[in-house]
Amino acid sequence: MKNIKIILVDDDEDDRMLFTEAFEELKLNANLFVFENGNKLLNFLKEVDDYMGTHIFLDLNMPVISGMECLKKIREFTDRNIPLVTIYSTSSAQADIEEAYKLGANGYLIKPSSYSILKESLEKSILEGISN
Repeated sequence: MKNIKIILVDDDEDDRMLFTEAFEELKLNANLFVFENGNKLLNFLKEVDDYMGTHIFLDLNMPVISGMECLKKIREFTDRNIPLVTIYSTSSAQADIEEAYKLGANGYLIKPSSYSILKESLEKSILEGISN
């Protein structure tokens, strides 16, 4: 694994903190970037030359720009499958899941209710993304 970028975009400070702690405990050879809104992510992505090895975890319900709108914008200027985008949300609504995939999400992860499940889910999602 080289130059792997894991990105979390979430407006909830507690969710960002838990994700960061879980990610750090996994001890993956990857860099974590954390943004509190979609605009900051989009500005960052416009500066990136190579999306290979980039996996974005994108909260669905955010102010300023929603996760779905952010996903649309990401897919407008990147290859359909690069970077990998996983919607990371409390919503388990089938309509949200279907819309996310329709707009080009590579995965949909419902925010787990426990820290241990969060860690396990992150590890699985990140390692699957790296191996593809």
